[in-house]
Amino acid sequence: MLFFVTVMAAVCLQRFCELVLAARNARYVCVLGGVEIGAGHYKYIVLMHVCFFVSLMVEVLATGSASALPPWWGYSFGLFLAAQLLRYWCIQSLGRRWNTRILVIPGEAPLRRGPYRWLRHPNYVVVAIELFTLPLTFSAVNTAVAFTLLNAWLLLRVRIPLEEKGVYEGEESS
Repeated sequence: MLFFVTVMAAVCLQRFCELVLAARNARYVCVLGGVEIGAGHYKYIVLMHVCFFVSLMVEVLATGSASALPPWWGYSFGLFLAAQLLRYWCIQSLGRRWNTRILVIPGEAPLRRGPYRWLRHPNYVVVAIELFTLPLTFSAVNTAVAFTLLNAWLLLRVRIPLEEKGVYEGEESS
């Protein structure tokens, strides 16, 4: 149980710090003339993440799985930790332009350094890995499957199309 509580506290603290960083970065981007794309969907992204943590805690506490880790926990948690390295590489690569929102500075080309040299959306890979592996570490299979599917739908149907249109619009024609 201590491991579960420690991991949850660390991840929640990490998310809080990221929101603070995102707010600071948003102010910077707005000073440069940045605009937000698709602001209406953001509340659903936040709601999904809050519900993910609630679901994970409820499932783990209801099943008692925090006291006896599954045999595969080391693999799923190891992959979760590897995703954190990719997360910080994404944040470092985008610098003050990293954000949890879609903020665009008109006329500026997308940054293509770090993992963004190879993938347009590496941070979404991180989130997908986290939403699957963190619950699996504690045998919360229902949470892992439900939120992996919900996240995929939100990303593929809403978030990525908005981001592609806002960030990469016109780039193909140049």
